[in-house]
Amino acid sequence: MTVAASADRPVLMPRGRRRTELVMLAFALAVVLLAYTAVGLGLRGKLPALPTDLVLFALLTLAAHVAIRRLAPHADPLLLPLAVLLNGLGIVMIYRLQQSGRNGNPGFQVTDMSSSATMTQLLYSGVAVIAMVAVLVLVRDARVLQRYTYTLGALGLVLLAIPALLPASHSVVNGAKVWIILGSGFSVEPGEFARLALAVFFAGYLVSKREVLASAGRRVLGLTLPRARDLGPVLIAWGACLLILIFETDIGTAALFFGMFIVMLYIATQRISWLIIGVLLFLFGTFITAILFHHVMERFTIWLHPFAGNNPTGIAYQPVQALEGMAFGGLLGTGLGQGQPYHTPLVQSDFIFSAFGEELGLVGVMALLLIFGLLVQRGLRAGLGVSDPFSKLLVGGLSFVLALQVFVIVGGVSGLIPLTGITTPFLSEGGSSLVASWIFIGLLIRVSDSARGPAPQPIQDEGMTQVVRAA
Repeated sequence: MTVAASADRPVLMPRGRRRTELVMLAFALAVVLLAYTAVGLGLRGKLPALPTDLVLFALLTLAAHVAIRRLAPHADPLLLPLAVLLNGLGIVMIYRLQQSGRNGNPGFQVTDMSSSATMTQLLYSGVAVIAMVAVLVLVRDARVLQRYTYTLGALGLVLLAIPALLPASHSVVNGAKVWIILGSGFSVEPGEFARLALAVFFAGYLVSKREVLASAGRRVLGLTLPRARDLGPVLIAWGACLLILIFETDIGTAALFFGMFIVMLYIATQRISWLIIGVLLFLFGTFITAILFHHVMERFTIWLHPFAGNNPTGIAYQPVQALEGMAFGGLLGTGLGQGQPYHTPLVQSDFIFSAFGEELGLVGVMALLLIFGLLVQRGLRAGLGVSDPFSKLLVGGLSFVLALQVFVIVGGVSGLIPLTGITTPFLSEGGSSLVASWIFIGLLIRVSDSARGPAPQPIQDEGMTQVVRAA
């Protein structure tokens, strides 16, 4: 099929892209249903009845597919199925943990998991998918976001600062001061949305300043260092990360924000010296805060000597339980519903990856990492395919942050790096991370549609350059 993008340049469109998405979506839902069936067999030894919540989840994702058909017909057909597969497996694992709590298993540690956790997670999934569709409706071209560079930057900083300004009773959960607690068990983690807002700010700022930031300075040890007066943005980002570490006791969030800025800076300037300076600054800042503040040093103590406090009241009890569970799972796992992941406190949120490791084994968690890797690869590919530098920076930075977030939480759970309190995207219980992750998928779909569709045709409207697609 050939669609004319302009009078002199035809664009070849592959046939059946949305049909491919529908087939892959059906496959993803089938895997989720198979996982749910395995949980029923593992817990009760018989086939479970088809639950209403899974049917609603399937209808919800099919509605999202229909919306993409209309709003982003040229988008990558793998983005939606990959996100649905991860989201669905997260719901199944939360259901599995909820059922273990109902059965009164001795040693059950998920003390803050409600009896309606599965339905709540499904509700969050519905809100998240609606948010993704809203992004497609409101953002018809990602370049529109560049107009709000400084507005979104200010919004992101406000969202980051709110938990630090609130009293501990309204902002601290499990030692991390990153929440807004609204009462009745409902809380919001504003940092998840601040990350998206600041990504837009970084992309807009770096597009306008990349020529200055790419200017050559002195050469030291074979590296072309930036000029001293151009180090301001990096130092400001570094200082912001230190403040997050100090006031919000959250190493993971600090690493994600600083990593996102440094990588986007590297993409914009193509200078590896920025990466080296950024990594050195982050390591130095973390070392200093670990010396000055007990809660940061405690993370490193747990990492270096996890078995020193391996008792129900010890500081290392949670990560040790996760490590022992994954070791017990071995290569192929115990099987869904047949392990004991509920011995790990907060396994439904921070440590849900260890639950998959115990019941699906090394093979299962490698498959999950492959799914995340595919999602990151499709995001980077969309960034490479689009010609607009703002969109390229935006999706490139967000895709890297997704990869970094998975590395930080999986590395912490497995003992590779010090543990942080961030969530596993799409899998962990909670609404803030899930909604933000689906908004990220909406942005990827929009940029992918721009990259794969007919070339945009500029027109003038009220003094602003707009784009419309040639039919």
